[in-house]
Amino acid sequence: MAFYSTSSFRCSFALCNPKLQPFVSMSLSSKLPLHFSGNARFNRNHVHHHPTALKIRASNGTSSSGSGTNLVLLSSAVTVTTAVANRVLYKLALVPMKDYPFFLAQFITFGYVVIYFSILFIRYRARIVTDEMMAIPKLRFVAIGFLEALGLVSGMSAGALLPGPVIPILNQSFLVWQLMFSTLLLKRKFTINQLVGCLLVASGVVVAVASGSNAGQMLSEVQFFWPALMIISCAFQAWASVIKEYIFIDSATRLKHKSLDIFVVNSFGSGFQALFVFLSLPLLSKLRGIPFAELPSYFKSGAGCFLNLAAGKPSCDGAPLLPLLYIITNLAFNISLLNAVKTSSAVVASLLVMLSVPISVYILSLPLPYLPEGTSLSPFFLLGCAILLCGLLLYNTSRPVRNSSEVD
Repeated sequence: MAFYSTSSFRCSFALCNPKLQPFVSMSLSSKLPLHFSGNARFNRNHVHHHPTALKIRASNGTSSSGSGTNLVLLSSAVTVTTAVANRVLYKLALVPMKDYPFFLAQFITFGYVVIYFSILFIRYRARIVTDEMMAIPKLRFVAIGFLEALGLVSGMSAGALLPGPVIPILNQSFLVWQLMFSTLLLKRKFTINQLVGCLLVASGVVVAVASGSNAGQMLSEVQFFWPALMIISCAFQAWASVIKEYIFIDSATRLKHKSLDIFVVNSFGSGFQALFVFLSLPLLSKLRGIPFAELPSYFKSGAGCFLNLAAGKPSCDGAPLLPLLYIITNLAFNISLLNAVKTSSAVVASLLVMLSVPISVYILSLPLPYLPEGTSLSPFFLLGCAILLCGLLLYNTSRPVRNSSEVD
């Protein structure tokens, strides 16, 4: 998930099943390589609505293009770094919490609502968040929360019956859905090189992650409905991520080209997702094999393990340090990821997340504290990494296509 998200990028989906590693991506600007700034995109997309927008961008572009490039590059580097740390610490957090992944998922889902709204309140009192920002229509956030919760439920339903190694492979359909929704909802146009680059990135992740596993044979033993449901769950998540990008684009007009604070999107998106997840708890607990009537005692035991207060349970060694490190890193990752969507686009953010996958796999193959047994990687892993990097290079060196909105 989530994992990765603002709420949609939070790892709640994967946390519900230790086999499920979140390989969700948010989209990059189909028109802009990584070095373009989000504000430039906003101004450009609304030139036909605001005659002065082109002048504003032109006057600012020559003086701030260098700083804008550095800002986006820094944001990209932070996103990749936190994504790698997020994956590695997630695996380490499950060492003490291996019996309570569902508790950790729900703790993050509802805990982040409190954290995000607390930060939003502080920023509002400091006049960083304005009344105009708070007046952004909330129906879109309801749609985001509903789609992310729907993706969580459908993904957990399919993941419970799918072999673990095929799940990250099926999750690569997320990028395909993003490209489609960006075209349909945001009216983006992609060059052939950009499309091929995205497909190469997804293929590289599949080759790197699936090295050594016979995913095709595994899928042949599963009914077609469950892989299809996993792919559809990716569509819900991708749809939500594109709506977030649309909110940033639309807010540039509503706020007269001022930048919408990311904590407005994070807070309300997380809040409505938590609401729909709460309503789905009976179904989610059933999917995890936990009777709904036993949830209170399960959460109590999970809290005891999280705080390492469970006497006589050496399996909780490493708590609360490892879970807390994961939560802090996951929070930083969610914020940096949404910032990448804001300064570039959802597709670019997805590619950045995909770049973190092979790096994380390599780190997790090494001996680590609490995970002393390393694993060897096959040559296919290096091949997948090479394909992924070629895809990123091809996408980022493609010349952007002009949208119809840019043509007089």
